[in-house]
Amino acid sequence: MTGINSPHNSNTLDNSMIIDYMEKGFLDNIIDLFIYNTSYFPLILEMLTDERLRVRIGATALVEHFSISHNEHLLRLIPDIAKLLKHKNPTIRGDCAYILSLIKDPSSLPYLEAHKDDENNIVRQIIEEAIVEIKGQNSNPALK
Repeated sequence: MTGINSPHNSNTLDNSMIIDYMEKGFLDNIIDLFIYNTSYFPLILEMLTDERLRVRIGATALVEHFSISHNEHLLRLIPDIAKLLKHKNPTIRGDCAYILSLIKDPSSLPYLEAHKDDENNIVRQIIEEAIVEIKGQNSNPALK
């Protein structure tokens, strides 16, 4: 099927609608949607790079919420979030480092370590804090 009725196009429309809803502050509804259909979790990546501040803040709120209850879905996003540590926008790089600290998984450490010399001082500080946070949450002395 092609055109407006194609599955790919309807998913794109759903994604942009969900992101627009995030901008309007419908966080609780989006949380419910993600719980109902976990295939939406990768949409967090798109939200993290959105130009609208409210959308990016909403993405962070989603990660904060799901880091407690659905962390397994966030763990799958770590490599893609880590790629955003190379984004041209330092705000997005810092946000992604913070997101990785919320997920608190040691698999994030190599990505963060690789970027701890970021050209932006604020991003460097956020990355260092993320590393400390993740190492502090892990009881394995070898990671500390």
